[in-house]
Amino acid sequence: MIHEFKEFSTGALFKIGNSEDLNLFHKPQQVNLYTFIWANTQAIKLIVDSVPITLPPNHILALTPIQYLQYVNGNDAIVYQFNREFYCIKDHDQEVSCAGILFFGNTNIPIISLDNKEQHKYKTLHEVFIDELETKDNIQAEMLRMLMARFIIKSTRLLKAKEGVIDTPKSSKIDLLRSFNFLVEQHFKQEHSVSFYAEKLFKSPKTLSNNFAKLNRSPLQIIHQRIVLETKRLLTYTDKSAKEIAYEVGFDDASHLSRLFKKHTSLSPSEFKKTLKPNG
Repeated sequence: MIHEFKEFSTGALFKIGNSEDLNLFHKPQQVNLYTFIWANTQAIKLIVDSVPITLPPNHILALTPIQYLQYVNGNDAIVYQFNREFYCIKDHDQEVSCAGILFFGNTNIPIISLDNKEQHKYKTLHEVFIDELETKDNIQAEMLRMLMARFIIKSTRLLKAKEGVIDTPKSSKIDLLRSFNFLVEQHFKQEHSVSFYAEKLFKSPKTLSNNFAKLNRSPLQIIHQRIVLETKRLLTYTDKSAKEIAYEVGFDDASHLSRLFKKHTSLSPSEFKKTLKPNG
């Protein structure tokens, strides 16, 4: 059963579903909404951007709208989904925004583990969510957004503890990574140079690179990896030609994308396409 909230004045959408709703992703497709998948008492098997993932019981996975999801099997899932209009009204870069560590600020697919204490807290919050979705009044939207903020804050804290991120002035490097990743997400199809992003962040390219030195990834690597990921998605999930894909990710010459792609994957786009198994 889906519990759904819609706000026609803003186009806001928020909904809570379960394993049955994951059946919509029996074949791989773009998520299109910010999504949390919570494996409750059973493991959930998924494929995210062609990568198989087994989500153990009492774990939550966070996905952005641009990722591709395929549901393989598993029951007893809770699924939260919302659009930009519901929660991401402002693009200010804070940890609990849509540019935060749970979404575009993470280098891996974020998976949050819940111990017994956290399971109880999340289940209580879930019950409040359901109760609020069944309460129709003029402050329902604000209440639901407050609850989602609480959900995201709790999840962010758990993820930061898991990854060893400490809240000190030194964590400004993490803030910079998050800001940079969010900008890359917005502009990578048009802008491939570090200087463009450095200017947006009021840094010199050299300062930006120095800040990233301890993160084991250079700014240029992040830009290139994002282009390669998008190319993989388009090769896997669309019938677009290598030339069409090159144009879509900002290359006038398909050979330039091919060289970049091969450098990161050891395969040309056409060779990568041949390795793909039919999705059925």
